[in-house]
Amino acid sequence: MDSFVINGGQTLAGTISVSGSKNSALPILAVSIMTSERCEFRNVPLLRDIQTQVKILNTLGVETTWEGHEVTTRVLDTYNSTAPYELVKQMRAGVCVLGPLLAARGEATVSLPGGCVIGERPIDLHLRGLQALGAVISLEKGYINAVVPKGGLRGCEIYLGGKFGSSVLATDNVMCAATLAKGTTIIECAACEPEVVDLANCLISMGAKIEGAGSPRITIHGVKKLKAASWTVIPDRIETATFLLAGAITRSPITVSGCRPEHLLAVLDIMRQMGIAIERKGSSLKVVPCTRPKSVEVTTLPYPAFPTDVQSQIMAVMAVAEGTSILTERIYPDRFMAAAELKRMGANISVSNGQAVIQGVPHLSGAQVMASDLRASAALVLAGLAAEGETRISRVYHIDRGYERIEERLRRLGAKIMRVPEVDESLAVALAAGG
Repeated sequence: MDSFVINGGQTLAGTISVSGSKNSALPILAVSIMTSERCEFRNVPLLRDIQTQVKILNTLGVETTWEGHEVTTRVLDTYNSTAPYELVKQMRAGVCVLGPLLAARGEATVSLPGGCVIGERPIDLHLRGLQALGAVISLEKGYINAVVPKGGLRGCEIYLGGKFGSSVLATDNVMCAATLAKGTTIIECAACEPEVVDLANCLISMGAKIEGAGSPRITIHGVKKLKAASWTVIPDRIETATFLLAGAITRSPITVSGCRPEHLLAVLDIMRQMGIAIERKGSSLKVVPCTRPKSVEVTTLPYPAFPTDVQSQIMAVMAVAEGTSILTERIYPDRFMAAAELKRMGANISVSNGQAVIQGVPHLSGAQVMASDLRASAALVLAGLAAEGETRISRVYHIDRGYERIEERLRRLGAKIMRVPEVDESLAVALAAGG
């Protein structure tokens, strides 16, 4: 495993381009299961999660070729419909092959998903939606076993609302399955995120009949088959937000290019409330930093509200803001893994009942910290960039799941950040003692 060593306090400058969306690319790659034709997917980010998804597809008989940011796929055989624990445990989005497998092959055995440890993330909405279409589902030995009845999947009206609102991956799975079902399916309380729209548009380009993607009501008219996909993945809005907040916390005029500003209106509004101006020019956003950000209240909610995947990063900026900020998490109430590590760097944060109270401090101090999940990792990188002294972040394999070569890209902006092999502290002590 590797660590990041950051010497903070540097003012950054320059332009950083945004990668393709991880959360779009993962389910979009899965639709290659649904056609026998060769598919081409462009602007695919070079990430650990994408590598895992490609391996899952390989086990399902899908031949893949990955060159640069383009992945081509073709189904060679359909004998295996099992997505194994060894791969699916590595990321939550591994479950997104469930709907495509059911639609194309009539059966699916998929391990219950893994991913970041950020609290309860049930899959009941996935199962409820697929069962409504007619799938027979059972859970056994950590696997989801799903079978399509003899008459095939049939369209119906489905309500996909859950305890914390809509679900992106459940909407993705049900939409994919409904694409090849008989009749018309209406998904109520569908997720409205841009990643759902991107998947729907990709399916439409393959011959699917889908209306209303991006709204809480999606209508799918089933078709008999899909043709090849040739699709370019949208830019990653979470990565865009992370880099903008890097400019905010380091008080640097960073320009983020190749993004979709319309996907980030809630984040941009909060930044303006904090006194951080943003200049927009086409597909680029430039941070106009302030001397010190102002405190603010933020609540995470489903799109188009403030995204839960930016909660940890905005917490890092709040840690050095003037005054007291309130951060309420409505999607994953236990998702405050970054708080304890930020406190090691001098942040004043109190977490209770799904809410964090952050009393801003003038500056953070470098420290040894540990990444616990993908977005908490990003928050620690932001904090390290702004902190006085050296910060060492261990277990950065988490950040490799969602940010492509982040240390190299930040160095081009002037950041002093290096990737180094992780040291076993007990071994280092023994060696120092001559053991």
